[in-house]
Amino acid sequence: MRNSSTQSATSLPRAPRDDANSRMGKYLIMMVVRVACFMLMLFIQPYSWYTWLFAIGAIFLPYVAVVVANVASGSAENAIAPERALTAGPAPAPAPAAAANGIVNGAGQSGVIRIQESPRPATSPRSAASPRSAQTPPPASTSPSTGDDA
Repeated sequence: MRNSSTQSATSLPRAPRDDANSRMGKYLIMMVVRVACFMLMLFIQPYSWYTWLFAIGAIFLPYVAVVVANVASGSAENAIAPERALTAGPAPAPAPAAAANGIVNGAGQSGVIRIQESPRPATSPRSAASPRSAQTPPPASTSPSTGDDA
C-alpha cells in the first residue's frame, strides 16, 4: 500500500555535509576564543578579577565547544509547510467516437503516437543457414586473350 502523504522539500533536514561544516565552524570559533582567553590570562598585568574570568573561559570553553559541536542541527519540526498542494481535477469526460478512432482535433491529428513494427520478410531455410551460398560467384577474368593457348 502506498503512503498517501508526500514528503515536502521544506520539511527535509539539512544535508549531513552542511551540518558538519556548520558544527566545525562553531567549534573553531570557540577554540579561537579559548586561545584568546588563555593569552589574555597570561599577558595582562596586574592580575585581578578579569584574570580569573579569562582562566575560567580557557578551562571551560573546550567542554562547551565539544557539546555544541556534537549537537546536530534541529529537526524539521519547525519547517515551513507548503502553502498549497495540488488537488485532483474533475474526472475526464468519456471519449467521443472520433477520439476512439484516433482523431482528436479537427486537423486529424491524434494525441497518441502508436509505433508498430512491420513483420520480417520470410527467408528460405537454405539462405538462412548459409549466407555465403546465397552470394554470386566472382566474375570471370576479363584479361584480353591472344588466342594462343599453347
